[in-house]
Amino acid sequence: MTFYYSTSSWNSQPQISEDRINLWKHIADKKNWRITQLPNGFYQTEYQDLEKEDMWHDVTRRETLEGAESAIDASIAHYAKKLEYIKGPKVVKTFE
Repeated sequence: MTFYYSTSSWNSQPQISEDRINLWKHIADKKNWRITQLPNGFYQTEYQDLEKEDMWHDVTRRETLEGAESAIDASIAHYAKKLEYIKGPKVVKTFE
């Protein structure tokens, strides 16, 4: 049996593409989300495709409607943090 092992390193942060940033902005907006109920009774969270308005991408499945909406809110918060991060380092403390 052969295993392939690879490592990589950076001298600086990897550059994030403009397409990726636009996707994060799209996902961070709650109006681009919906919840559908599946035949098994579970609720599925989906976000609308950036280019095709009639296409939706499934993200999570939850047992309750409240759980599904909570999952959407958590995803929005996650991508909002990513967008804040790409603005650069945030100063949290200075010294005199």
